[in-house]
Amino acid sequence: MRTLIRWGILGPGKIAHSFAGDLELVETGVLNAVASRSMERATAFAETYDAPYVFDDYDAMLASDTIDVVYIATPHTGHEMWALKAMEQGKHVLCEKPLGINRSQVERMIACAKKNGVFLMEALWTRFNPSIQKIKQLVDAKKIGEIGYLHADFAFYGLDKGEEGRLLNPELAGGSLLDIGIYPIFLSYLLLGKPKNIQSSVNIHHTGAEVQAAMLFDYGNTKALLYSGLTSNSEMRAEIQGTGGTIFIDSRWHETQGFSVIMDGVTKEYGLPTTGKGYSHEINEVHSCLQSGQLESEQWCHANSLDLITLLDTVRQQSNIVFPFEK
Repeated sequence: MRTLIRWGILGPGKIAHSFAGDLELVETGVLNAVASRSMERATAFAETYDAPYVFDDYDAMLASDTIDVVYIATPHTGHEMWALKAMEQGKHVLCEKPLGINRSQVERMIACAKKNGVFLMEALWTRFNPSIQKIKQLVDAKKIGEIGYLHADFAFYGLDKGEEGRLLNPELAGGSLLDIGIYPIFLSYLLLGKPKNIQSSVNIHHTGAEVQAAMLFDYGNTKALLYSGLTSNSEMRAEIQGTGGTIFIDSRWHETQGFSVIMDGVTKEYGLPTTGKGYSHEINEVHSCLQSGQLESEQWCHANSLDLITLLDTVRQQSNIVFPFEK
């Protein structure tokens, strides 16, 4: 009988609920422990998902023998510290995106993973979405010819979320870019690689947080128009134009259940629904890596996370976006 991979969740917020729900759909793993600053909150979360161990101290869970791998779902500012602490305790880590706030943090996290011989992956769940997997195969095989244009955005109205919350507070690495701008940048990088040049323009809220980022990624003969924002909603339907056809990724493309391909005036629909909300696919990737002894995923490796944070850093540097704790 195969031993179940035991998960611990550090930071039981909204995204952790989605993750835990999808973990229940994965037969090879189990939620074994939950840690929160509040015992009441941790207990309620654990009862919801039948986790037997509850902690009101993050360090205590990481030091315990109740888990094999930890899912870090804290605000961005906690990612590096808690990932380092987990790996120093010999725990494998799946850390919410962005893996770190800047390249230096990501470099330290990767070095720590290698030093301790543990698995580390950025939880960029869209990478493992069945539709995105299929689209990458089609693009790589040049099924729609040479790509000339890509458009992707991610926007919702977030100016009413409160200025002390993570979205609008620079002390918490707030702004649209790291929270949701990472998705359009990821799609361009996944399909087209690293651009030759980046141009960007941002809008800064009175709190000091960036709330709009418009970006042009220049690949020579290919251009990618990317956007993230907290000042309006958007349809979030991505478009990839090639010399032989066009791919449209269905609305809310980062969690899409399908896409369409138009070639020679004929539209072909692809329905590729996720299992659960879609987190199960990245969980399965972690399990596959751990079961085969891999310390990083071939589909989203350490080098990919370094490239992605470097692109985010570049956009920030162009607009002099520096968080208070980085000064």
